[in-house]
Amino acid sequence: MTMNTGNMWKCPQCGRENTGRFCVICGTKRPEEAEAEPIEIPTIDAMIAETVDTAVNDAEAERTTAEAREEVIPENTADVMIPSASVSEEKTEPKEVNFSSRPVQEEPKREERSAAMTRETYQKPKALYPKKKAERKSNPVLTALLAGMIGLGAGFGGGYLAVKNYMPEPTVIYQTVPAPTTTEAKPEESAQTPVQASVSTEKTIQEVAESASKTVVEIQVENTTTSFGLFGGTYISQSAGSGVIISEDGYIITNNHVVEGAQKVTVTTYDGTTYDAKVIGTDAKSDIGVIKVDATGLNAAVIGDSDALRVGDTAIVIGNPLGTLGGTVTNGIISATDREMTINNQSMTLIQTNAAINNGNSGGGLFDGSGNLVGIVNAKDSGTSSSGAVIEGIGFAIPINTAYEIATDLMENGYVTNRATIGVSLSTVSSDFYDRTTGESFPAGLYIAEVYEGSGAETAGLKPYDRIVSAEGTEVSSYTDLTRILTGKKVGDTLELVIEREGETKNVSVVLTGPLESMNN
Repeated sequence: MTMNTGNMWKCPQCGRENTGRFCVICGTKRPEEAEAEPIEIPTIDAMIAETVDTAVNDAEAERTTAEAREEVIPENTADVMIPSASVSEEKTEPKEVNFSSRPVQEEPKREERSAAMTRETYQKPKALYPKKKAERKSNPVLTALLAGMIGLGAGFGGGYLAVKNYMPEPTVIYQTVPAPTTTEAKPEESAQTPVQASVSTEKTIQEVAESASKTVVEIQVENTTTSFGLFGGTYISQSAGSGVIISEDGYIITNNHVVEGAQKVTVTTYDGTTYDAKVIGTDAKSDIGVIKVDATGLNAAVIGDSDALRVGDTAIVIGNPLGTLGGTVTNGIISATDREMTINNQSMTLIQTNAAINNGNSGGGLFDGSGNLVGIVNAKDSGTSSSGAVIEGIGFAIPINTAYEIATDLMENGYVTNRATIGVSLSTVSSDFYDRTTGESFPAGLYIAEVYEGSGAETAGLKPYDRIVSAEGTEVSSYTDLTRILTGKKVGDTLELVIEREGETKNVSVVLTGPLESMNN
């Protein structure tokens, strides 16, 4: 849009365009209308551009003057660049610009400025002019890189401090690395000292079955029995069981109830070879028996440590179930390591397993996951309970630490020499009894039936018909109760008893002895 001013005139002194009676720059009075030079009426855009360019020129001139005052011109000026001759040499007085007198819009672009106001600039050689203190300008790329490095370092540092101070210490699992071997032996170590393995020796079921099966044998037993009556006579009965070879020269461990009272014992090894066996010794209290075959170079079992067993460990049973399935292998886990059981009136501490056990497995081996013999199978619980519940997966074995100790005594002496005994024969009365012959009443309990000569019971003054009320402060009512207490005793220990005789109670101390010749084991 163009605005018509009508009365504008140009100052003859400074060339300023004015509308009033006086020039706003130099104050010259407006000449007569006849003498005024006719001018073109400019547009608003041209006026704005002219005003801005004038201000820029004035600022540039002031800056150039200030630089000239600070610069020191060298003596040799041959290399000084002279401004282009196209720049006007006419000096112009600085003009006062009143921006408030006109509305100023956005600054016009450089290419839109008037050609007459164009300036040429030049760059002074750096070698000829001293450096002036100027505002430092930063490189945006370097600034960004430096900021990134500082931020990254701060991030890692802060993260480290946070983890170090506030995070819980992680649990680390290390793998044991064996130390390098050297030829120099330590003086305190012997070459025969066993070294504990740093890794597990657990084997697969197949590996255990292959090695341990060669140590298990089938046992066939013949007993002669005599019956009376119309069809009485002498009969030969047969039974079967299992056993485990414990020495290369033919000693075999089995159960007492497998070979007790046998007239003939036959053993069949893993490779099918049959041998006649001899009963070396039996022990009813521990249910351990030992037999021997005349052979050498047999495969003997590796004796393990039953005390090291834990619930959940691998359990492998090898035996001769049903007396016809020799070499049968079943597996499971160790269900319990110290189960208190009473078998044939004997209190025993047994290993419990869920590996399948059947008739004929008695005397067979219970092996761990490494193929070591850890128990001798002796019983199973089957059928139904008193409440009618079906019983499955419950089998028992004598711990090898107990069984092997008994077997060693049997091999060396033929009987157990280190078992503590009172030296009496006992009888259990299950209910109150009245003897019409003597007129005496006998309440239910555990009674002494016979006292053996030379025993601790004889020395303590015990007599037949004495009722044992308690032992070691524990009430006793059966043979099983007493044997459970005696299990923890040794030869030479003292057993404190409370007995009842003819209606009176007495305290008696009995020094325990070993088996006597007068005792029937």
